[in-house]
Amino acid sequence: MAQKKEDKKMTMDQAEKKILTLKKDLLNIRFKKINNQINNPAQYNQIKKSIARLYTTIKNSKWQRKF
Repeated sequence: MAQKKEDKKMTMDQAEKKILTLKKDLLNIRFKKINNQINNPAQYNQIKKSIARLYTTIKNSKWQRKF
């Protein structure tokens, strides 16, 4: 829950950088999942949701700036 609040307070640049790092983590988890080396399979879905949350934050901040 605290992470959601932190994501909303980020600037555009910070959110984009975090998205890039999360995408790299997601790629690494996919490879681990294929090789059956993953410890926490739920982490894959958590990262996907975090990426979606950040994209939504960016979209909402752009929309608010138009008005």
